[in-house]
Amino acid sequence: MQLDFGTERMIVEVIDGVGWVTFNNPARRNAVSWEMWVAIPKIFKAMSERSDVRCVVMQGAGDKSFVAGADISEFKERRTGEEQVKAYNAATATAYSTIENFDKPLIAMIRGFCIGGGLAVALSADIRIAADDTVYAIPAARLGLGYGYAGIKRLTHLVGPAYAKEIFFTARKFTGEEALRMGLINRLTTVQDLESTTRDYAAMIAENAPLTIATANMAVAAALADAGERDVEAVEAMVAKCFASDDYKEGQTAFMEKRKPVFKGR
Repeated sequence: MQLDFGTERMIVEVIDGVGWVTFNNPARRNAVSWEMWVAIPKIFKAMSERSDVRCVVMQGAGDKSFVAGADISEFKERRTGEEQVKAYNAATATAYSTIENFDKPLIAMIRGFCIGGGLAVALSADIRIAADDTVYAIPAARLGLGYGYAGIKRLTHLVGPAYAKEIFFTARKFTGEEALRMGLINRLTTVQDLESTTRDYAAMIAENAPLTIATANMAVAAALADAGERDVEAVEAMVAKCFASDDYKEGQTAFMEKRKPVFKGR
């Protein structure tokens, strides 16, 4: 089932419990245009609200790039003048925040280049599965631009301070093998097996108990948050909700009957 969000540059489908979100601007290595920035919050809100979506996969169209960050060809039209800059920055900030705070499992399926803003999008996912032709970089130091605290914090949590500094200080390109070694990606596979591996992972997640996954997601977020921002009570409430759920009963029954459980998310 393909869904319409007002732009052909964002293709959204729901297949067997998995939402597929495709950044569709291959002529510009899937750089994110204004209409795509505006559509992103609507897309992820819809995916969050759909009970038939258990997991979402992000990908780039074609075989050259995952996402190439913002579409700079629009800057003259969209980022000229103080008010336009504010509006553009607000739209991009909202889009990134929506992806980062998405409440269901999110996988980035990566091919080709994953650089700058594209890497920032990939880092917002929970799991990154990549082909062995991928290339990663954050070239901020070659451009003289500043990189915000939130992005560096996310990267540091993922790969540690030493690798985070290497990525930023050198601004060089890293191979898929290097990205796997430093923990920047979860899985590295061949180009030929990328889609099947990702589909298998997404299906595996979609079959598991949604409440348990949501609780784990919340607990990991709490563990990574600053001490004053951790809502441990909310996590414990979610744990209690799991034990009181029909899915918990179904899990026990299925185990005793030696069959695959069918979870409903309640």
